[in-house]
Amino acid sequence: MESSFSESYKAAGVDITAGYKSVELMKQHIKRTITDGCVSDIGGFGGLFMPNLAGMKNPVLVSGTDGVGTKLKIAMLLDKHDTIGIDCVAMCVNDVICCGAKPLFFLDYIACGKNIPEKIAEIVAGVSEGCVQAGCALIGGETAEHPGMMAEEDYDLAGFTVGIVDRDKVFDNKTVKSGDAVIALPSTGVHSNGFSLVRKVFDVENKDINVYSDELGKTVGEALLTPTKIYVKPVLALAEKVSIKAVSHITGGGFYENIPRSIPDGFTAKIDRAALRILPIFDLLQKTGNIPERDMFNTYNMGVGMSLVVAADKADEALRILKANGEDAYLIGEIAEGGTGVVIA
Repeated sequence: MESSFSESYKAAGVDITAGYKSVELMKQHIKRTITDGCVSDIGGFGGLFMPNLAGMKNPVLVSGTDGVGTKLKIAMLLDKHDTIGIDCVAMCVNDVICCGAKPLFFLDYIACGKNIPEKIAEIVAGVSEGCVQAGCALIGGETAEHPGMMAEEDYDLAGFTVGIVDRDKVFDNKTVKSGDAVIALPSTGVHSNGFSLVRKVFDVENKDINVYSDELGKTVGEALLTPTKIYVKPVLALAEKVSIKAVSHITGGGFYENIPRSIPDGFTAKIDRAALRILPIFDLLQKTGNIPERDMFNTYNMGVGMSLVVAADKADEALRILKANGEDAYLIGEIAEGGTGVVIA
C-alpha cells in the first residue's frame, strides 16, 4: 500500500493513505472478534465466513441492518467514540435474536467528513466490543470519506449482521395464548432511539451536557451515551431450556409499536405499569420536556430493552435462567385474548 498515493485526490479532500492507516489501527480490535467460522482476513473485497451447520436440519439465515441515528451527535459533542459502535451492533443483533437466530458475523459502514485514523479506530473498537458481546465476528466493513458532503468532524455509522437458526427452533408466536407471562429484560438507558427528541429536550447543541446530575448519579452526557445492551447470549441460553414464544426488541416506537409486532392478532399484552422499573433518565427526560406519559411509552424503552413471552408455568424457570446469565429479568404482565396490541395500566 506504500506506493498507493494520489496528491490530486488528497487535494480534493480524500487522503487514501489515512484509510490504510485506519485499517492497520483497527486490526488489533477486530482480532478480538475472530470466531471459528472466519475464513478471510480484513482488507479483502469480501468477508468470508463458513458456518457450522452441525445438528441443524433446516438452517435459516436471518439478516438485520440498522444505524445509531442521532445519538452520534452525543458522541461528537462529548468527543467520545469508543462505545457508539456497541450501539450499532446491538441494534442489529438484538433484532435477529427476536426470532432465535444466533448472529454469525457483522459488517460496519462508516461515512465521515475527514478520515482521522485514530478516531475511526475508536469507533471500530466499539463495534468489535459489541461483536464480542454478541458472539459474532467482524469480518469486514467500509470507511468512506465524504468531503463537501459532511463536515470534517461528522460521521455516520451503520451495520449489517447475518444470523442462523434451525427452522424448527424459530420462536413461534402462533403458540401464544391467554395467560402467558411477559418478562422484561432491563435496558441500560435510552439505548439508540428517540434521540431527536432527547436532543431537543436537553438542547444539547447549546447547553452543557457534561453537568453532573444527582438524579442520574452521573452527567447527562454519560447517561445518554451509555451503550445499548446486547441480549443475544442470555436469550440463546434461555432458548436451550425453555420454549420462548415471542420476543420484542423495544426500539423506536416504544411499547406501543414494538410489543404488538411480536404477538399474533387477537391478543393483547397487558403490562403492569406499577411493575416497571423505569430508569431515572426517563423521569428526567419526561419532566424536562413536559412529555405526556403515553408519548414516552410510544418513543422509548422506559427501562425495558426487550420483552419475552413464555408459558405461565415456565415463567419462574425462565427468570432463574436469565438471572444465571446476568439478566435481572422480571415479570411485567401477561397475554390476554382479545384486542390487538398492548395495554399499560
